[in-house]
Amino acid sequence: MSARAYRNFAWTVVAFTVVTILWGSLVRATGSGAGCGGHWPTCGGHFVILPRTREMWFELPHRLSSGLLLLLVGLLAALSLRTFPRGHAVRKGAFAAFGVVLLEALLGAGLVLFGLVGKDDSLTRAVVIAVHLTNTLLLLGALTLTAWLAGCSTPMVRRRSGWAGWALAGGLVAVAVVGASGAVTALGDTLFPANELARAVRDDLSTTAHVLMRMRLLHPFIAMSVGAYVLWMAGAVAEMDGRARSAARYVMVGVLAQLAVGFINLFLLAPIVLQVIHLLAADLLWIALVTLTATAVLVPAAHSVAPSSPTERVATHPSSAAARTTMASSPWRAYLALTKPRVISLLLFTTLAAMFVAAKGWPGGWLLLATAVGGYMAAGAANTINMILDRDIDARMARTSTRPTVTQEIPLRNVIVFAAALTVGSFVLLWFAANPLTALLAMLGLAYYVLVYTVWLKRRTWHNIVIGGAAGAIPPLVGWAAVTGELNALAWYLFAIIFAWTPVHFWALAMLIREDYARAGLPMLPVVRGPRETVFQIALYAALTAAVSIVPFFQRQVGGGYLGVALVLNLVLLTRATQLYRRPERQTARAVFKYSLSYLALLFLALAADRSTLVHSAIAMASGLFRAS
Repeated sequence: MSARAYRNFAWTVVAFTVVTILWGSLVRATGSGAGCGGHWPTCGGHFVILPRTREMWFELPHRLSSGLLLLLVGLLAALSLRTFPRGHAVRKGAFAAFGVVLLEALLGAGLVLFGLVGKDDSLTRAVVIAVHLTNTLLLLGALTLTAWLAGCSTPMVRRRSGWAGWALAGGLVAVAVVGASGAVTALGDTLFPANELARAVRDDLSTTAHVLMRMRLLHPFIAMSVGAYVLWMAGAVAEMDGRARSAARYVMVGVLAQLAVGFINLFLLAPIVLQVIHLLAADLLWIALVTLTATAVLVPAAHSVAPSSPTERVATHPSSAAARTTMASSPWRAYLALTKPRVISLLLFTTLAAMFVAAKGWPGGWLLLATAVGGYMAAGAANTINMILDRDIDARMARTSTRPTVTQEIPLRNVIVFAAALTVGSFVLLWFAANPLTALLAMLGLAYYVLVYTVWLKRRTWHNIVIGGAAGAIPPLVGWAAVTGELNALAWYLFAIIFAWTPVHFWALAMLIREDYARAGLPMLPVVRGPRETVFQIALYAALTAAVSIVPFFQRQVGGGYLGVALVLNLVLLTRATQLYRRPERQTARAVFKYSLSYLALLFLALAADRSTLVHSAIAMASGLFRAS
């Protein structure tokens, strides 16, 4: 057999594998896993049988296609011995695929023989399903790599790919984790079908909810976080290596398509057709990702020198050497700088203040500490990922040119690991120390900041801070959920206050660093519309903030004490905004920026004090003593 014919056969086996995987999802989605009873490899105790039930019509073809797949992969391995010389990478890939397909058959047999099919909702089944899906991805990856290698005209060797190799490896692992969580989520959709989205969310958040039901909320957040990472990683690898650009584009399209189908699947309550389409998109994304990895990591034996990376070029920035000299002796400061502690401080304050508002007093020391640490870790992870994605524009801005991701004071591989550790640590801490809703909201804030603001909006439109500002409004929801385990109207009012306040705060800052944004090519409002439009928008959002901030009083969520403080704070805010509108200068913009920080802190402090039963008791006691005297 010629190498070209072998390559065509290998890609045919890849396509047949995808079909077999999709049919397996139909078996699971229709509850037909027990269609042949507890028998394996026979069906109902017979090797040859005509399907008699609906379940058997689904299960029997899947068994036949799986058996045929085993033979095809075995044939692929045997033909590699005749087509390629000893030690060739195609041989290794084909035999690796054969070993994985044998394990795949054993896992499928185990599901049937141990009764982990049909209506079984045990944790054991969930674990085996996750392992089964991971093994399926390994099989598909080995076959894809074999087919790709068979199409190479010369032997390929691994090159020193530096951070790109680690980033690609992380992407493969992360996507496999998403796939495993998706398999468990799909099992939950089959065993615990939902009729209404809002009710399904409430049921899934219940403390008595089955673990499979809780996974339905967890999976979308994992998918969004991993999707953001893979989008960045594919773009960075394409920039580093021109050979990988085509494969990187397929990966990016695959991620966006997968996220789109996933959201539709969520809102339509996972109909079987969409579940199959979702899995097909996942398989195609995995094939594209494996192809991208092979393209970037493997090169012809005569061209094994790694090209320079964009981060290596960034390291030549004039500030790099000075920054490394200044901070090399204190690496912990560089890691701390990745989290942007000054930015987080106000977010963390609103989180903790919301906890006091929700608890109407002291929320508990351990819960307060755990939420503070978990919230900081989530926000720090988001900021770290933001620095990874924006290191090219950060290098062009004086304000950000000394960030560790620009100076390479910390290797990019370590920055990625640090962001991942913060993300996982935050989620685990908030899940167990508070409740699942708290952990999910923190991950929502992270994913929204990275995907919506950083990846989608920041470089495209001046509306970036208006829409993307929702990420900064999520911390109060995190604090509220940590105390109550739910979100009521007042919690959403806190969200709305910060959402309306963010443009006032940010655009005042943007006026001060307008030249920096223009140099970096970012479409911030002062750059694309000028100072006059900016101050008008600031005044508009200042009025909106003032209006939203007093709504809780008219909804009888807070008392007169809060109203009095809010009126004073709003009067000063509107006065400062008016002054800026009349004199759009740096001095008045700085005054608005600085006051906006105090405004939000004092407003939330007033909310906490107004809702505190301890404060009310102290006021009542003081009033009683005054009357008695």
